Amino acid sequence: MSKKNSTAAQNLKPGLKARHMTMIALGGSIGTGLFLASGGAIASAGPGGALLAYAAVGIMVYFLMTSLGELATYMPDSGSFETYASRFVDPSLGFAMGWNFWYNWAITIAAELSAATLIIKYWFPDSSSLLWSILFLALILGLNVLSVKGYGESEYWFAMIKIAVVIIFLVVGVLMIFGIMGGEAIGFKNFTVGDAPFHGGFFTFLGVFMAAGFSFQGTEMVGVAAGESHNPREHVPRAIRQVFWRILIFYILAILVIGLIIPYTSPNLLKSGLENIGVSPFTLVFEKAGMAFAASVMNAVILSSVLSAGNSGMYASSRVLYSLAKRGKAPKFLARLSRRGLPVNALLLTTLIGMFAFFASLFGDGVVYNWLLNASGMCGFITWLGIAVSHYRFRRAYTAQGRDLKDLPYKAKWFPFGPIFAFVLCFIVILGQNLAAFSGGQIDWYGVIVSYISIPLFLVVWLGYKWTKHTKVIPLKECDLDSPAQTNE
Repeated sequence: MSKKNSTAAQNLKPGLKARHMTMIALGGSIGTGLFLASGGAIASAGPGGALLAYAAVGIMVYFLMTSLGELATYMPDSGSFETYASRFVDPSLGFAMGWNFWYNWAITIAAELSAATLIIKYWFPDSSSLLWSILFLALILGLNVLSVKGYGESEYWFAMIKIAVVIIFLVVGVLMIFGIMGGEAIGFKNFTVGDAPFHGGFFTFLGVFMAAGFSFQGTEMVGVAAGESHNPREHVPRAIRQVFWRILIFYILAILVIGLIIPYTSPNLLKSGLENIGVSPFTLVFEKAGMAFAASVMNAVILSSVLSAGNSGMYASSRVLYSLAKRGKAPKFLARLSRRGLPVNALLLTTLIGMFAFFASLFGDGVVYNWLLNASGMCGFITWLGIAVSHYRFRRAYTAQGRDLKDLPYKAKWFPFGPIFAFVLCFIVILGQNLAAFSGGQIDWYGVIVSYISIPLFLVVWLGYKWTKHTKVIPLKECDLDSPAQTNE
């Protein structure tokens, strides 16, 4: 390698502006969880149960985002969770967090590509899954290889599409509820159908609670993006503030509108899935308003959503892998940057994992998609758990070393309640992933393995590194609060 290439870029180059950061925060979790899974949530737990579950998870995510905001503004770094856990808790936890996050989103790329092939078959039912996987993977890689600005711009427009659809949906829905569109006023009668607003028992509610958690995964992307923001101390807090309103408007109000217009007893709500785009709850509401083209429009929006998730997964996982390599926790070749300051080797390795989507053409799209989703879903909750622990330890270390909280560029409110509340809720969700597998007098071992396999894998990586490197929990007064984030440790 020439000297010119080796010295061209020593660090990731800032390329994300305020509008990019805001849209990454806003669009991070608006996707299939809202457009598809919300219908199943209402059918399972009733409109009231779905609202309560999404509201509770929304509050937890808000606290997690304020925790991450405090960390990311004080120490912006593309390693994000790995860096914070290594500095404020234990280097072995940071190692496990970094690899867990990379694995989570690298696999999610494959899952989203599998989903994209299912969605595109709405228009081209006899086309090749392999061909579509190659095309979509090439598109996502291209957007990330161009520049960090390429990622930021693509996410900006992906998010704009999703936000516009949700706003139009809310306006149409409210007009229908009051009889201005679609004929007769619907009012609030569907909140009293059957045993609404709440339906099913505690375990049903817990299942919806976990589904809501999956829907919100992706909000933590803003922590990784902070490392390449032009002005993280200003841009990150602004993006964090958007989270509360997004949760309120896009999830809570959308579920309220769906619950008011479509009774939870409707069999179509249970069919809301990738194989049944035509019965997305959004499609049902638009069709009820007389918009016959709704299914095709929602199909296109959902396709943009899964490509957006894959795009974000490629960006975030490659940055964390680069950070791991820079700190000696991954092979050194992954720390190399192109002349434009992009971790190309990390991007290419992550792309290879994304190629697992190609197996969709061999084993059946739905089977592969569900396996990949189950494999990665738990990892997101483990990441959230780590964020809560890292922030709690950071704030305690900050005060233990005699520093003034007024000097923090962004201070998370409700400390220590926020991170403790988020930790407890995440822990409950992790343990309750598949309690149904233990009921009925006989354990469903297949269900247990599929649901919980990520926990022993994480523990093996964490404790294995701890045992080989002899790391210890860092005393609060010895936590490194001063060294620049983007240097070798």
